[in-house]
Amino acid sequence: MRTVDLVAEILKREGVQYLSCFPTTPVLEASAVAGIRPIISRQERVGVGIADGYSRITYGDPMGVFAMQYGPGAENAFSGVATAYSDSTPMLILALGHPMDRQGVLPLFSSMTSYAAITKYCEQLNSPNRTAETMRRAFAALRQGRPGPVLVEIPSDVALGEVDESAAAYAPLKSLPFPGNPSDIEAAARALCNASAPVIHAGQGVLYAGASEELLELAELLQVPVMSSLAGKSVFPEVHPLALGSASGVMSGPVYQFMRRADLVLGVGCSFTKHVRYINIPAGKTIIQITNDPRDLNKDYQVDIPIMADARLALRQLIDACRDIVGDSRQSSPDTAAAIRSERETWLGQWTHKLTNSQRPINPYRVISDFMQAIPPEDAIVTHDSGSPRDEILPFYRSNGPGSYLGWGKSHGLGTGLGLIIGAKLAQPDKVCVNFMGDAAFGMTGLDFETAVRSNLPIITVVLNNYSMGAEVTAMAASHERYNTRDLGGNYAGMGRDMGGYSERIEDPAEIIPAFQRARRKTEEGEAVLLEFITAVETDVSHRRPF
Repeated sequence: MRTVDLVAEILKREGVQYLSCFPTTPVLEASAVAGIRPIISRQERVGVGIADGYSRITYGDPMGVFAMQYGPGAENAFSGVATAYSDSTPMLILALGHPMDRQGVLPLFSSMTSYAAITKYCEQLNSPNRTAETMRRAFAALRQGRPGPVLVEIPSDVALGEVDESAAAYAPLKSLPFPGNPSDIEAAARALCNASAPVIHAGQGVLYAGASEELLELAELLQVPVMSSLAGKSVFPEVHPLALGSASGVMSGPVYQFMRRADLVLGVGCSFTKHVRYINIPAGKTIIQITNDPRDLNKDYQVDIPIMADARLALRQLIDACRDIVGDSRQSSPDTAAAIRSERETWLGQWTHKLTNSQRPINPYRVISDFMQAIPPEDAIVTHDSGSPRDEILPFYRSNGPGSYLGWGKSHGLGTGLGLIIGAKLAQPDKVCVNFMGDAAFGMTGLDFETAVRSNLPIITVVLNNYSMGAEVTAMAASHERYNTRDLGGNYAGMGRDMGGYSERIEDPAEIIPAFQRARRKTEEGEAVLLEFITAVETDVSHRRPF
């Protein structure tokens, strides 16, 4: 058995079904022979994004895996892995390495040296007989603690080496979640039950822990409103009466108002990182934080009650402790759900003129509003791209169910959403998988729409085409006035059609809902769809980092 054959066998034992990749690497052929389907992207960054999106929907079980060649392949994949690292996505990167006798020779690119800063763990598989133990350490890192990408570099000569039968034994690994300290849980329960205006701040750690049901149970027991982080959006059903919505660099009106008035914030599965894409916590609030990563505790805020634990186990402990204090329910006054509904109606009233705008070019908020009417959130998996689409959709779109929305954006290049939604479709083929991107983002990765067509993955790609870099209106005012630096152009519907997909170019606001309905039918018939909406440049966003 060769090294790559054992690697492929280990992947199968760990439940891997797909290998996202860009040639050439012997891992591709060995995996295909073993029955693992290769998904060939048009560029490495999107290939990494496909594995990333897959893991975000499966929560790492089974794992998203990407493989690439040495040199240019490893160089081109770098930004995609950096994206996964910034959002703590668990996925395995199998990088082909230069032969052992060429290690450390300039100017050859070293994955081991370069990827160390953007992976949770990386190791070189430097001997065929160390294949099983190297892969075991990789999957151990993937399954334990805070998620993140793990890289195994396989030098090209080692990849084809023979493994002794005695060194080929391997058994799949499982995660080992740990509960919170009982005294910390008890202190948190007392503080939470005694708070007059608590807010739960839920992050994506709740998703990876499979703890959405426990989160819902705690919120309903104590009638506590719940907001989610950018990466945690969908962790709590945003159609629920206790849902405030999501926050990043922008946020919904209810999040702003309830966070401003809160006297206690319970963070679950979140890092509380001060970041341009993260809500700041106003001063003067009691902070409880549940995380499985000690680096999160007291990082940017003084945490009053820190709890190191798995989110699901800690939430179950917290529910039991709170029930001992309040019984089967806690009465809130005034009614929390009614107060949230009132805040949402007031906030949406301020945006009605944009959400229902009938002018041409189409207002992008009208596209988002009509999309929510055309495709129920429980039927869909939705993601955005960087820049304007993210800021426009995140506060208004109300997800419904874990994994129904992929939020991202801490450190990401334009075009990331396309790979993510292809990976999501692999993981959940029965869902309507939709990514929203601007024309600038399409310019980065748009040719990988053909990857979805060729791979029979019927996604819906929405291009909001305003012929401009709209997010840069204020940042590039002088250069644009002199040299038109913000201008972009293209017929993207035509490109989608030429790449083999179904496409439409929509200019009439009255056609938005029918276009989405037609797009859904086309995906159900097996066609990938590109919808190009001709939109106006929109500079208004919801509450932007007001604290």
